[in-house]
Amino acid sequence: MTSPQTILSVEGLKKYFPIRRGLLRKVVGEVKAVDDVSFTIDRGETLSLVGESGCGKTTTSRCILRAVHPTAGAIRFRTDPTRNVDVAVLPRAELRPLRRQIQMIFQDPYSSLNPRMTIADIIGEPLLVNGVSSLAARRTRVGELLDLVQLPRAYMNRFPHAFSGGQRQRIGIARALALNPTLIVADEPVSALDVSVQAQIINLMLDLQERLGLSYLFVAHDLSVVKHVSHRVAVMYVGRIVEVASTATIFHRPKHPYTEALLSAVPTPDPRRRAKRIVLEGEVADPANAPPGCAFHPRCRYAIERCRQELPRLATVDGSLVACHRSTELGLTGVASAAHA
Repeated sequence: MTSPQTILSVEGLKKYFPIRRGLLRKVVGEVKAVDDVSFTIDRGETLSLVGESGCGKTTTSRCILRAVHPTAGAIRFRTDPTRNVDVAVLPRAELRPLRRQIQMIFQDPYSSLNPRMTIADIIGEPLLVNGVSSLAARRTRVGELLDLVQLPRAYMNRFPHAFSGGQRQRIGIARALALNPTLIVADEPVSALDVSVQAQIINLMLDLQERLGLSYLFVAHDLSVVKHVSHRVAVMYVGRIVEVASTATIFHRPKHPYTEALLSAVPTPDPRRRAKRIVLEGEVADPANAPPGCAFHPRCRYAIERCRQELPRLATVDGSLVACHRSTELGLTGVASAAHA
């Protein structure tokens, strides 16, 4: 751990999926979905993990939850002020107590709720599984959680189909909070909702973070949402983190060309001050057959010969962690400067 306030430290995380072919299902290769990813999250902090679809964001979050077993690396979680556990190597029998402290908010608020269960049963199920056998105690706690997510207690006996998308996501958040977790992994929690409802859910999550001292790993692709919710941002490309910095630094002074390209797509309120869109040519690199050197070099307009041959490592540049050979010499455009150009 880097400091007493660090609640999660991911070090050199890798997740490779084997490619099998033929009658005997022989392994002929591997998909490097997550390849040497490292970051930390402090208590009460939101770290957003961003990037294009297929970059490894969701696989990283599932490794942290141990929904999938990592190939290599360490996932150190602070269970109390004096004890850290490595989730990556923890035996399955010892994972159950840990799940009380790490919970997840899912992307689809409908498919993540059992349509045959009432809201009281859905939110109360984690309590039942963890030893709260009293029905009265569970219903009391469910009522408290509904108050927290700003839903009427009268909805307790209704089924998921009776609710809107935003209300269903509030129910999912209430279920995640049932066991008083310290870390919540939010996998695209608002991407399936209307824009007006997105704002309500984001503001609810920020309010709950302030009231309960929660830490969030916020997985997203919408940088407009990320800017509003995050303390720090980690940018991923083809299984690797290419830049980590504070939200203000990422949006105003990006250091990696991929981050600059993502920021160019962020809409601005004033159409007369639109940034010039950077259109990335070509396709995202195949994680089963990544190009040599920097995986982004086939699409990068700043690439030089070194980029095609040598893999860049994360290094500190003006307070940012960035994996780019030219990070110290490029003057890249952020949202603020682009909007006023």
